[in-house]
Amino acid sequence: MLSQIKGLHHVTSLASSARENNAFFTNVLGLRRVKKTVNFDAPDVYHLYYGDEAGSPGTVMTYFPFPHAARGKRGTGEVGTTSFVIPKGTAKSWAERLGTFDIANITQDTRFGETRVLFDGPDGDRFALVEKDDDRAPWTGNGIGADMGIRGFHSADMRLRDGGASSELLTFMGYDKLETEGNVTRFVVPGGNAANVIDIETLPEVGHAGQGAGSVHHIAFAVENRARQLEVREALIDTGWQVTPVIDRDYFWAIYFRTPGGVLFEVATNEPGFDRDEDTAHLGEALKLPSQHEHLRARLEKLLEPIEG
Repeated sequence: MLSQIKGLHHVTSLASSARENNAFFTNVLGLRRVKKTVNFDAPDVYHLYYGDEAGSPGTVMTYFPFPHAARGKRGTGEVGTTSFVIPKGTAKSWAERLGTFDIANITQDTRFGETRVLFDGPDGDRFALVEKDDDRAPWTGNGIGADMGIRGFHSADMRLRDGGASSELLTFMGYDKLETEGNVTRFVVPGGNAANVIDIETLPEVGHAGQGAGSVHHIAFAVENRARQLEVREALIDTGWQVTPVIDRDYFWAIYFRTPGGVLFEVATNEPGFDRDEDTAHLGEALKLPSQHEHLRARLEKLLEPIEG
């Protein structure tokens, strides 16, 4: 069993409009845009990052907004809901706030004793705000006060036809099976970060998801540094998993592998962080390009959709 993995690092999804995506996460949810860069493999597409003040591991939602991308099809073999932590007693206020922005499919429920507000993002992506005690500091620069601000991730909800093999994988990765409620089983990393929950929702009669705008592309798990990442990679390979080489993503190093249920997992380092090329006070303001794409700057600045305005 691994001990290096501490919980979620980030979640990356697909969108159809950079402007709508940015407005939703900054204006509606009150998160900070901590990085404006481009997709390493498709530099004519943004890679946008949203999180707390510093883009701390366990707080960062990232997006590849492919202009006018077709919407994904919900189903199994995907992360169906991404959940964030909100302070206890604020679910009603959040539901009311979301309603003022005409957010779709706002509902409230309770899972494992925790009150949640569920709703859809601009591309039908499903989110939840979960009431929980959490001492992480929220970003308040976008007009939402500390009494209500999002603290970071709570969990990711994997929708699978059969959760058995993925449950075994999570156990190998250091997660403990906590409890089951209906068709949902909760896994938690003991001693992990504040984003240390994965829920597996078993849906044996539901067809496979089709990826598109609104779909989660991958979820990333946090390790402290490159040494711990290499230990994880070696252990996964020794157990039979097909794992990519280590890839430099500028703000973290990453390895990837596909899970039995179809969800793409990444293991990402907490180092070096989003302040490696921008002062913390100005994160997310300038367009930052990977070095291999810097020669494209003039063309990309004309081509990429303006985000503000």
